[in-house]
Amino acid sequence: MANFEREEQLRQLHKQRKQATKDKVEEAIKRLIKSSKAINFNSVAKEAGVAKATLYNHIELKERIDFLRNQQEKAFVDDRIKRDENNQNAVISSLKRRIEKLEKKNQQLEKENRELRQKENEKLTDYFTKL
Repeated sequence: MANFEREEQLRQLHKQRKQATKDKVEEAIKRLIKSSKAINFNSVAKEAGVAKATLYNHIELKERIDFLRNQQEKAFVDDRIKRDENNQNAVISSLKRRIEKLEKKNQQLEKENRELRQKENEKLTDYFTKL
């Protein structure tokens, strides 16, 4: 009978330790999320003070960390896409302004060129009329 009680006590102790580990990991994940840090097996293990093997061996913890890691990666990619789009929009705006400036300069140079050709034509006309 004493042997049976000891086995039950060991089971209870194991169950309590397993729950304590899960609680530590969950608290570590909450702290990482709150501080906007990366969530992966290394960071969670370090923050919780447990071995990575512990995280991999507990299926629920492993799945949760995988889910959160993938969610963060997706958010990072989405944020990167938005930044790239903003950069592209800035470049496009800059190029449009440059095109407008060059078009105005081109019009001005064409006008000056016409005026110079007109003066040259007038000089030639005056020259030939004097002959």
